Amino acid sequence: MRTEQLGDVVFTAVAENSSGINGESRVEGGLAVEVASPTAQDRGGATNPEELLALSWATCLNAAARVVAGPGVEVFARTHVSLHRRADGEGFEFSARAELRFDGKTAEEAEALAAAAHERCPVSRMLSGRSPVSVVAIP
Repeated sequence: MRTEQLGDVVFTAVAENSSGINGESRVEGGLAVEVASPTAQDRGGATNPEELLALSWATCLNAAARVVAGPGVEVFARTHVSLHRRADGEGFEFSARAELRFDGKTAEEAEALAAAAHERCPVSRMLSGRSPVSVVAIP
């Protein structure tokens, strides 16, 4: 992880969950969504962490791609977030893959733009271990 100084905070989202994988997750003062295990037989229209992470990354990556591609370039982003059993048997882990399409760009140009978008996107940076992340216990 890079240790460079972070700039001023421009926005903070606070999300909460007290029910685990089956119940409700909410953004403080905003969106509330029903959540269910992705392996449940009937999720009843509920979402899950994999889908929420994929949505977040696709949105962020598309926004970053539009900046690096410049005006007038149509961009399409698709992300895949997969849940895997850990090889050591200790729970689960994610793998992720993103696809970007830049209309009117050659394969070489698109590859360079995709790399630049991945570098610019805050979600990509966090998923790649290039942003500070911490977990702390609270009383």
